[in-house]
Amino acid sequence: MPSHLSADRPAAQPPQRGTVDALISQTRRLRGEMDAVRRDAPLDGADPQGRWQRALCDLAMHQLNDLDEHLAQLRDGPPPAPPEPVTTPAAPAAPAVTPRGSLLSRVGSAEWNLLTDEASWSGELYDILGRDPAAPPLTLDELPSLVLDEDRLMLTAMVTDCLVDAKPIDGEFRIVRPDGGVRTVHMMGEPILHADGSTAAMWAVLRDVSELRRSQRTVSETRESLQLHRHHAQSEHRLAVQLQEAVLPPWHGSLRFPQRGPEALDLAARYLPCSTSALIGGDWYDALELSDGATLLSVGDLTGQGVTVASGMAMLLGALRGMAVTGAQPGQLMSWLNQLLDASVQPALGSAVCCRYRPETRTLTWAQAGHPAPLLFRGGTGRVLAAPNGVLLGATSGAVYGQAEETLEDGDLLLLYTDGLVTGQYGAQAVQRLIDLAPRLRGARTAQDCVRTVVEEFGESEREDDACVLIARIGS
Repeated sequence: MPSHLSADRPAAQPPQRGTVDALISQTRRLRGEMDAVRRDAPLDGADPQGRWQRALCDLAMHQLNDLDEHLAQLRDGPPPAPPEPVTTPAAPAAPAVTPRGSLLSRVGSAEWNLLTDEASWSGELYDILGRDPAAPPLTLDELPSLVLDEDRLMLTAMVTDCLVDAKPIDGEFRIVRPDGGVRTVHMMGEPILHADGSTAAMWAVLRDVSELRRSQRTVSETRESLQLHRHHAQSEHRLAVQLQEAVLPPWHGSLRFPQRGPEALDLAARYLPCSTSALIGGDWYDALELSDGATLLSVGDLTGQGVTVASGMAMLLGALRGMAVTGAQPGQLMSWLNQLLDASVQPALGSAVCCRYRPETRTLTWAQAGHPAPLLFRGGTGRVLAAPNGVLLGATSGAVYGQAEETLEDGDLLLLYTDGLVTGQYGAQAVQRLIDLAPRLRGARTAQDCVRTVVEEFGESEREDDACVLIARIGS
């Protein structure tokens, strides 16, 4: 249908074909690049950020497809009028069929003459509204009968403003097709003025934007889901940090156990968070002075990350402290911790080292549960203590844990750590990196200086797991 002109402005010149062709080429090139981005977008339906990225890509593709089709119509001009249907008594007229997904099913035009009360629709508008092309077009008074009840007042107000105050129409409403389908239509129109300035007619272009709006809703929903997911993750992280800070000893320097006497342990420790995740893990370190003068040292790691793991670690460490005051030996403590995890409502696995040091005899008794053995540094060299038997905590019921003893000397240094400290290193290679620090550790004045040396060597790199390190120096 040819465009109508308002009486108060001149006709616009049609665009040059070459200019439109260039725009089409640019749009199609951009669409190809966007399609490549969409193919690379994550497909994991469980990831809120991946769903949001995918929805944004789909929305961009919808808009680029529409732009390509609109430019093609602008270049080619209005489609030719369909031939009059031929009817016979044996063959009734068949409604025109428009290919699904084509531009003709998306954009239509209409004109309503107020002087003659005549209406003229393009074939595309019939297709959008699902009307029989043989039926007469609806008048402005009849048009609201297709619109959902909650959108009728808005359509009426737009049409009234256009006819009375000569305001352009630019709005959306939902229509119900005869087949029961609901479509969203974007309507843009203007009044056609008579020579005396009165409104003689109204013309409009109507576009089916249902798929576009559906894509936009998907983007909005996935964005809200992503924001909610991030909020939950931040809340969980804050809670896990609070749990960890409440449980781990708040050391800000070296600690001496017992606080008096020539055989005191000089203690220092550090927790090293994971650099690739905001979640808190289940690593812990601890030192506890017992009533008989002995000192309990432990490090451990509960598998997993997040609030559940942090709370499990707090429970495990609290239980270890409580059981240690009974005077139980490290092997027995490991057995009890294993029973505790085995009977837990939420099954988990953990590793740990537990050491009991008696200062009057300088005897270290220790046990381990699937954990790296402590390192002993003496005279500028280091070695791994021979580990007694012990499986992971929670791995099997009724596990028995062996014990080992070591007599320490004045100036010895004991290093306990969780395996996250040497992430990416395995077996003898990981242990050797720690042992190679022996000359530097010998020159350190305090346990805190020794911890600082270890952190300088292992703490600044990209860490894939949380880690703890605990160092005890023997003697003053």
